[in-house]
Amino acid sequence: MAVRVEGPASPAAPRSFAPGLPFRSLISKLMLLLAIFCAVPVILYIQFREADAEKRFLLMESVREQGRMVAESLRPLLEQQEISSLPLLNDEVARFATKQTGVKVLFRPAGEYGAESFYFVASQPTIAPTELAEERDRLVERGVFDNLAQSCWGELSMALRHRRPSGAEELLTSITPINTGAGCWAVITTHSTAEFLGTSIDQPYWKTIEVRIAAAIYFAMAIFTIGLFVSIWRGLMRFRRLARSIRTGASHVSFAQQNRVPELAPVAEEFDRMTMALQDSAESIRLAAEDNAHAFKTPIAIMRQSLEPLRRFVSPDEVRGQRALDVLEVSIDRLDHLVAYARRLEETTAELLDPPRQKISLTRMVERMLAAYADTFAGRRLILDARLQPDIFVLAGEDLLETVLENVIDNAIEISPAGSKIIVELRAVQGRAELAVLDRGPGVPSGELTRIFERYVSLRSKPLPADCEGDGGEGSPHMGIGLWIVRRNLQAIGGSVRAENRSDGGLAMVMRFPLAA
Repeated sequence: MAVRVEGPASPAAPRSFAPGLPFRSLISKLMLLLAIFCAVPVILYIQFREADAEKRFLLMESVREQGRMVAESLRPLLEQQEISSLPLLNDEVARFATKQTGVKVLFRPAGEYGAESFYFVASQPTIAPTELAEERDRLVERGVFDNLAQSCWGELSMALRHRRPSGAEELLTSITPINTGAGCWAVITTHSTAEFLGTSIDQPYWKTIEVRIAAAIYFAMAIFTIGLFVSIWRGLMRFRRLARSIRTGASHVSFAQQNRVPELAPVAEEFDRMTMALQDSAESIRLAAEDNAHAFKTPIAIMRQSLEPLRRFVSPDEVRGQRALDVLEVSIDRLDHLVAYARRLEETTAELLDPPRQKISLTRMVERMLAAYADTFAGRRLILDARLQPDIFVLAGEDLLETVLENVIDNAIEISPAGSKIIVELRAVQGRAELAVLDRGPGVPSGELTRIFERYVSLRSKPLPADCEGDGGEGSPHMGIGLWIVRRNLQAIGGSVRAENRSDGGLAMVMRFPLAA
């Protein structure tokens, strides 16, 4: 028997998380909600911006027409303006100015060019003499006179936000040039009402006060909604972690004690009741299996012992009597197997309800089990090649693992021809412990690879001898539950098993176990 212990394998990749169907997943619904929260404000913003653009266009047309009327009203005065009567111009401009509308009049003498040549002549509201130069420089910096630098012609419309030296903000809405013999006059109209300054004129629409207020409310609602989803998700994840810890035997804390969401309190209490009911049911099944087995084993043992004196009384020459004794012995053996299998079925059911979870060295357990089979391998003239990675620990129960290993090893030994090799390989793969038992037996038809794990399915049934009379001639101990128990036990601890036909002949039984942290 050759046993080889291999070095540690490379770290396994973490198992991916499968959230389930997209339309049922809470994460998917949260992602959909996030997409809606992102799409709705964009759509509404575009629609409202277009409506604001129309509103702004109509508003600007109105104020430009107002500026044009002011300029045309001042034109006769400016065309005959004498330098000596310039102070009277400020009083005339005051006639057109209101609390919301302002008028600025600048003049550039004939023969001069450039925006810097303009200077203030009149303004309403008035500008302090010390601020006139700074006001003119700010207008030049904003490019108000750029189109008038070379020629004094053509009415210009604009929408520029302008901050005066005093700190007051106003909106420059139009500039009307008036060309006279004395030079170029520029009549600028302004508005300082909240009706204009609160709009998106000369600024991005998102900077308006109503958009900012709406955005703040919307984002607060979005954060609250997303926070609600996250809170529910965290509560469910807390339940999931607790359920895993209870299933693995790492914790006995109740759901109700770990719950942080008041609305989930009834659910947590029901989970606690269900967990206790499952644990009580598993314990009851284990006790019932043990009691039933003892109850049946006693009369079976008595019947078996009673056959011995009967054989002494029945003469070897009495064929019918000897045949009856043989049938009784085979039937008692079969009944003994049925009782054993019934107990294993009940214990397997209990393990499914409340599987034991301990940190067990699977490497040492496999080594111990293979050592116990040493005489069996030698008697069947089989070669054992064990390739075991050291220090592999799994979460399971010791009895549960022994049952799994016994069934799989027994199957491999029974179907392997004399002189063949059985390979037992243990390693860590993708975050799981993988144990493979490879034999050189006849294999399994491809259509039966999954059926062999079903209950009462056996491809190795052996009938009774032809001269035996009994109830159907099915006295074989192969009841077809060995591999079914293997699968059920592995499923109980979160593992799996599959069968594969080897390319060069034989069968590979591959089992996976959850690794211990």
